[in-house]
Amino acid sequence: MFQRSLKLNEEHEMVRDNARRFFEKECVPYNQKWAEDGVISREAWLKAGEAGILCATMPEEYGGSGMDFKASALLMEAQVDAGASGPGFSLHSDIVAPYIHTYGSEEQKKKWLPRMATGELIGAIAMTEPGAGSDLQGVRTSAKKDGNHYVINGQKTFITNGQLANLIIVVTKTDPTKGAHGTSLIVVETDEVEGFRRGRNLDKIGMHAQDTSELFFDEVRVPTANLLGHEEGQGFIQLMQQLPSERLQIAITAVKTCEKAVEETVKYTKDRKAFGKSIFDFQNTRFKLAECATETRIARVFVDHCIELLVEGKLDVQTAAMAKYWCSDLQGKVVDECLQLHGGYGYMMEYPIAQMYVNGRVQRIYGGANEIMKELISRML
Repeated sequence: MFQRSLKLNEEHEMVRDNARRFFEKECVPYNQKWAEDGVISREAWLKAGEAGILCATMPEEYGGSGMDFKASALLMEAQVDAGASGPGFSLHSDIVAPYIHTYGSEEQKKKWLPRMATGELIGAIAMTEPGAGSDLQGVRTSAKKDGNHYVINGQKTFITNGQLANLIIVVTKTDPTKGAHGTSLIVVETDEVEGFRRGRNLDKIGMHAQDTSELFFDEVRVPTANLLGHEEGQGFIQLMQQLPSERLQIAITAVKTCEKAVEETVKYTKDRKAFGKSIFDFQNTRFKLAECATETRIARVFVDHCIELLVEGKLDVQTAAMAKYWCSDLQGKVVDECLQLHGGYGYMMEYPIAQMYVNGRVQRIYGGANEIMKELISRML
């Protein structure tokens, strides 16, 4: 039903086919159990590593597959198709790993990336705090130098992969007097330190299978060699450089969810009967689905264009913000319309459309709230 303009080669097609098989076999049977547990299994991470699902864009010398970002996009889309909301693979592979690869020393890359590719290390990035969300300049977690160590103190919240992660990039203030210029990114290997503890696995309205946690750092000592970058104070710039990719990832999952919602609803309305004919035969149903399908195709063209830009190193902050805001807004609209066409069954969690509804609401919030995206876009006008 939905065509795409993204240019794919044979290797990309192999990645997509492998991902579909993996999610169908290793995730779909466990989706409900993971939702009840509030976290996926560590075994699933190791299986993902074995299957080549993790760190696809990392060079082969660091354990990755050496693919471009198109492969990552296909992996994200396969996960959406499978309805697997639990695995935080994309954050691990396409946010955390690129920070290490882009800003890490050769020693850091050799130490961490291969174990991330196997799933032995599970990555997270700790940005948000109870008092600092979209405003990353308001971060208060401190990292004070003590000899050849940093001593980290602070609290983070809403951290994806928080219950399982054992390699966490922590956004800290190494010099609180310098504002944004006093921000640094420091890697904490949780298995190697004292003073780190995990708080609650947070009770969310959706994404029940994904562990999202509070994290606490109480006098956590890590080597100064765990600083990302050549010097302190580069953290805010590093964050700004990587956030366009993160925001595009949200747009990718948004448009794929729209496609899946329309496809599921067309199927449902053709099967469901009312007043002697299928729901699809009512003009209102057909017109609503025509609107959803049209807007979804527009979003697909834009997102595929943005993927091409990212691969070419040309995706700018404003365009990524446009993709994140518009596609996540569209996701909310399309899924809501499609749920309505399911009637009462749309409110039942056994139906994929209900799961898409509760899982998708956060898309307009994380990665920078959509209001922040509009502020970023306005600066180019």
